[in-house]
Amino acid sequence: MIVDCGIYRDGHRREGPEDFSDALAEARAAGGFVWVGLHEPSEEEFALVSEEFALHELAVEDALKAHQRPKLEVYDDSLFVVLKPVGYEPDSDTVSTGEIMIFLGDSFVVTVRHGEIDGLTSVRHRLEQEPEMLGKGPTAVLYAIADTVVDHYLDVATELQTDLEELEAEVFSPERGGSRNTASRIYNFKRQITEFRRATGPLAPPMSRLGGTGQSAFATAVPFVDDAARPFFRDVSDHLTRVNESVESLDRLVSDILSAHLAQTGVQQNDDMRKISAWAAMAAIPTMLAGIYGMNFEHMPELHWVWAYPAVIALMAVLEVVLYRTFKRRGWL
Repeated sequence: MIVDCGIYRDGHRREGPEDFSDALAEARAAGGFVWVGLHEPSEEEFALVSEEFALHELAVEDALKAHQRPKLEVYDDSLFVVLKPVGYEPDSDTVSTGEIMIFLGDSFVVTVRHGEIDGLTSVRHRLEQEPEMLGKGPTAVLYAIADTVVDHYLDVATELQTDLEELEAEVFSPERGGSRNTASRIYNFKRQITEFRRATGPLAPPMSRLGGTGQSAFATAVPFVDDAARPFFRDVSDHLTRVNESVESLDRLVSDILSAHLAQTGVQQNDDMRKISAWAAMAAIPTMLAGIYGMNFEHMPELHWVWAYPAVIALMAVLEVVLYRTFKRRGWL
């Protein structure tokens, strides 16, 4: 569906025609631009937009199907950027992702959003409160969206770090370290970090290209993006680098925690086996003596002795005490 369509001139929103073609013509004549926002559009809805703004068919296909990696594509008449905003639910330790496709061209911006994570409405409202920045044209819109998405990455990374510290404390807690659900929680947490990395990692090259850094082939100017905006995109790229470093650190730490938990579980199992073996050894002595004297042979030593029964019981007790003290001294019990 079409969420919003506005004409912006000198940083201020203007009333204009509802027809996209007329709106674009008016924006170009006035030195402004058109910003069209869509949320999970149908093929029919997007066909109208793509035809009016001459969007490339491959980019249109990507925008309709979604499930794209963050990327930057340059076409003859437009620039196509894919961002993946991220949300995090601390109660369930779940990372959720959406998608924002941005078409940037001569005097127009078309944004297509997929998923429930919405950051574009707040970006539009914030930009409309900053006419000086909005007056920079479509580049300002691209920068504002990228900056908002990456800044939220930092918030999500901080929340993940906090929850991981809590999980680490639980793993090494004497009371809960051996919980059956701990390993599954750690593995699930690692999956969420992987999902987060899918959104942040591939975005690094596009941000470097927009900032004019990286490989020499990418250091050339990007069409439809104002060269004066390069320092701002470099700032976004720096923030993204911090996020990716944080994600790498989280991934290594959760792997170490999982290894430590498995080692801890193995040690606990060894301790349990030693205790079981010690008690089994102690139980073997009376079993052995009772088995010998239960064979009912007629000629057996001390079988008819009056004190034979208490003597055997006393021997069992002495041997049990000796074994118990020996195992206790060695830490088996």
